[in-house]
Amino acid sequence: MTTTPVRQEFEHVLQPLQSVPLERRLPLTQRLWQHGWLRKALILAVLAVLWEALARYTDNDLLLPSFLQTASAFLDGMLSGELPAKVAVSMVVLLKGYVIGIVLAFALTSLAVSTQLGRDLLGSLTSMFNPLPAIALLPLALLWFGLGDNSLIFVLVHSVLWALALNTYAGFLGVSETLRMAGRNYGLRGLRLVLHILVPAALPSILSGLKIGWAFAWRTLIAAELVFGASSGKGGLGWYIFQNRNELYTDKVFAGLAVVILIGLLVEGLVFNTLERLTVRRWGMQR
Repeated sequence: MTTTPVRQEFEHVLQPLQSVPLERRLPLTQRLWQHGWLRKALILAVLAVLWEALARYTDNDLLLPSFLQTASAFLDGMLSGELPAKVAVSMVVLLKGYVIGIVLAFALTSLAVSTQLGRDLLGSLTSMFNPLPAIALLPLALLWFGLGDNSLIFVLVHSVLWALALNTYAGFLGVSETLRMAGRNYGLRGLRLVLHILVPAALPSILSGLKIGWAFAWRTLIAAELVFGASSGKGGLGWYIFQNRNELYTDKVFAGLAVVILIGLLVEGLVFNTLERLTVRRWGMQR
């Protein structure tokens, strides 16, 4: 009977890692390219160069002012305080409509996950009003609420409510039955079940709805101000764009549009990305 030879064991001593982190051993260009803000800044710089080249090629300031002219108009508007004042007027109205829309959307979805009547109500209302553009309701809003901020707030609530309600309700439906049963075993019912079980589990969908609602509300406000104009003797950012278009200050029109874009980027990067990083990404609910 033959015996199987025993393989001799070897011990390989690994060299300790150097104290320099691995990312610092990469070339400088690769280390810089890993920063998302730098990549986005490079994209914006390329777009600015293309804009300047196209403006110089067309050579018509009335139709397309150059990037440098727009930047100068933007700087003048900021230093004079005109642009910050317009932005403040628009943001106050926007926040009022946005908050009211969030409250109504949460009330509708809470009712929908609690009762059959609430589900039928939410399904019927979203089918009726979600395809309806918010700006189409502005003539009715002016008839009902008159010349004032209330008309703008009405169309803003419409633009936020249905998108947020649909996303939130879809997130609630995606919550596993195990979590629901665990909440019921702890005696959670109705609003307490929604707050302690459904909202944390459906947070990615809720944040997506908040982002979509914000985008809808922001562009609806600018469009409404372009049509509606000033209220109570004050005009917002959309009115600033409209007024300068009538006066053929195209560089100021582009400066106002740039402010609209910058505010959108700031809210997306500073508010919603921070919320996602502190919640759903930190908790492993989203990559």
